[in-house]
Amino acid sequence: MIRQRTLKSVVKATGVGLHGGRKVNLVLRPAAPDNGIVFHRVDLDPPLDLPADPYAVCDTRMCSGLEKGGQKVGTVEHLMSALAGLGIDNLHVDVDAPEIPILDGSSGPFVFLLQSAGIEEQKAPKRFLRVKKPVEYHEGDKWVRLEPYEGFRLDFSIVFNHPAIDSTSTSVSIDFATHSYIRDIARARTFGFMQDVEFMRANGLALGGSLENAIVMDEYRVLNADGLRYADEFVKHKVLDAIGDLYLCGHPLLAAYSAHKSGHALNNQILRVLLEDKSAWEIVSFEQDAATPAAVTHQFAADVLAAA
Repeated sequence: MIRQRTLKSVVKATGVGLHGGRKVNLVLRPAAPDNGIVFHRVDLDPPLDLPADPYAVCDTRMCSGLEKGGQKVGTVEHLMSALAGLGIDNLHVDVDAPEIPILDGSSGPFVFLLQSAGIEEQKAPKRFLRVKKPVEYHEGDKWVRLEPYEGFRLDFSIVFNHPAIDSTSTSVSIDFATHSYIRDIARARTFGFMQDVEFMRANGLALGGSLENAIVMDEYRVLNADGLRYADEFVKHKVLDAIGDLYLCGHPLLAAYSAHKSGHALNNQILRVLLEDKSAWEIVSFEQDAATPAAVTHQFAADVLAAA
């Protein structure tokens, strides 16, 4: 049986918020089966619970955030991506600020935290959201699509018209029947342009952004002294974001995702399009090993999740 997962122990981290620029304390705690991923703003009195929910998503310009009662927790996508990649179904996320710390701009530090706490299988079957028929969403020349697939595959292409990005691969296909989230995706960092950073700071955004937590480019080149972590790091970070955005539906997907120039807003829209068509999806679990698709077995295999 493919089982639900949580953490074995509590783990803590401190970092800076990308947009607010303030210190953020983060605590990840185990949760019971079928609890899901729940964020807790512990700096509020009383503390506010914000469960992962595509209908609670707000402010998708620069990140994916959740909002409830006028209060927010932003920049959840990198942590959500790590949780999806490691198959964590149930978790309490305590945060004392309006956003999750950016750490190094990838999901790699979150993967390290989760592995440090230990991953525990629970006595409940993992519940997947299986896409039963194609759905898509278009916005100008941008589009995103979900199709039936007995596993999880993502195909992504980007267009930025920038020499540093155009010199790398601008499309990628990741199939977790063969790829490893930790090896192939987790270390891809967010990226931005110096002129945009200056504009955002003037408008009170990206106050915590630096070469320590993002790939930064001027008009011609990457400014980070250590260069890129992957030859196709830019498009891989878009895949990392998409995995986190899609996991806000509350379940791992059995689907093929494909997108062109998509971002947080379109990723959220495709979830809403899917969920609003009851004939397009179903919740399934695999309680007999023989019924489990081979791609799913590989995706959540212990050796794949322990990959360096």
